[in-house]
Amino acid sequence: MIEQLLTVAATLPKDASKAALVGRVDRPGLGPSVVRVNADATVTDITAAFPTVSALCNEANPAAALRAAQGEEIGGLAELLEQRRLLAPIDLQTVKAAGVTFPVSMIERMIEEALRGDPTSSSKRAEVIGRIRDSVGSISELTPATPEALKLLQYLTDVNGLNLSATYPQVGLGEKAEIFTKQAVMLASVGHGAEAGFNADSKWTNPEPELVSVINSTGRIVGATLGNDVNDRYLEGLSALLLGVAKDRRGSSTLGPFIRLFDDGFTLDSIRQIRVNLRVDGVDGFHEEGVNSMAEIRRDPQDSLALQLFEIHDYPDGVVLFNGTGIVPTSDRGGPGSGFFHKTGDCVHIFADELGSLANVMVPTGEVRMHEHSMLSFMTSLARRGVL
Repeated sequence: MIEQLLTVAATLPKDASKAALVGRVDRPGLGPSVVRVNADATVTDITAAFPTVSALCNEANPAAALRAAQGEEIGGLAELLEQRRLLAPIDLQTVKAAGVTFPVSMIERMIEEALRGDPTSSSKRAEVIGRIRDSVGSISELTPATPEALKLLQYLTDVNGLNLSATYPQVGLGEKAEIFTKQAVMLASVGHGAEAGFNADSKWTNPEPELVSVINSTGRIVGATLGNDVNDRYLEGLSALLLGVAKDRRGSSTLGPFIRLFDDGFTLDSIRQIRVNLRVDGVDGFHEEGVNSMAEIRRDPQDSLALQLFEIHDYPDGVVLFNGTGIVPTSDRGGPGSGFFHKTGDCVHIFADELGSLANVMVPTGEVRMHEHSMLSFMTSLARRGVL
């Protein structure tokens, strides 16, 4: 099923010949290598010029530096895709994620918390959904931390109002966004064509298709890629304190296919309007799809989310940030009220005209075959090549 998505046409952006695309490839005998995708879909290894993607992204003009870099021509992209040699297009960057940045996300998180992570009671689910949606009303245009948002926040959480838990309304409507570490282990994200992991012990799991900002050491977004913030809704709904184990699992962070760096044709304003598409196809014939429009996000990628990140931390090697999603699959995959959950073999396809296509096959986290090296072996391979 995934093979048809591992083609040049399916993988690259619609205007790929004009795009500044950088990625990483696992080269036999050499290890992880930084590569440029050329206008004719050939690939150049530029590791000699930039041993890490992080170093490239910290250049004053990363797109210009990428285009000017000298390197070794290693053939066509088609062969690399067929051999599934693409890695996640990041290396030394910290991987962070923001949650509850879209109105629908806040509502769904409130629902899963009220249900304590259990979607199977259809009557209880209907009651909870009705109660929350009727109280929240239309919040699609509501900006967090404004007087209107704070007034709704007080009503939702006050003992004289709806008296709900403040966990998700606070980050959905309040001053600060929810930002968490998506992958605590460096180099643990997987790329286009790789296996991704879900918690097979859970009865409520889902993909989260997202625009991922690529941010340099000064807090400036310099490009973007696609990502899947694979989630365990059961654990997250059971307790917000279980967010770490719900989100940070083997193969739960997928990124790719490439980072598109900003230039005259692709800018910060471009990512503010991107439509990130989701398609899930199961080996059982199940199908689910949706669109995550960045125009609907309630916290700006640069002026709000990136700013908050750098208010409390330094990221000398840069950071990538999942911006959140407006798609939360809710179709009943089992019986009535069962909600959505992954099954082994699901093909998750995330795509956008400007960024290309990210496709992964879902397997239980314990069965994910990682296609990456440890930090020590990564650095050793670069030292062996004489590029450090």
